[in-house]
Amino acid sequence: MPHAIAEHLLAYPASVLLRMHQLRALIYEVATSKHQQVNESLKWGEPSFHVNGGSPVRLGWKASTPEVCYVYFHCQTKLIATFRERFEEALVFSGNRAIVLSLDAPFPELTIRRCLEVAFEYKKRKALPLLGL
Repeated sequence: MPHAIAEHLLAYPASVLLRMHQLRALIYEVATSKHQQVNESLKWGEPSFHVNGGSPVRLGWKASTPEVCYVYFHCQTKLIATFRERFEEALVFSGNRAIVLSLDAPFPELTIRRCLEVAFEYKKRKALPLLGL
């Protein structure tokens, strides 16, 4: 983990840090399964992950909403609209930008995994209906 990101995450409460580590591990697992290399950096003060051919994913938490964390996707893609269509009953969304994950609820690993797979293959899927989901 890059030093800047590790330092940034230390400011989070323990419950947030646990969820961020779950998400980060899942991001790397998904990318590795597709033989993709992850470029990790801080964007807008939040951990950001990008793979070649994909759309970036950011992880966020805000003190104003301490009970949730966010998985952000590029707002000018069809990602959130597609995820909302396919996973409306399983996930909570914030506008056209983010999946909202409760820190108290079970981690929806399989659903988030699928969302990450689609985001990391966005450039080859963007012309498909519902991104091929």
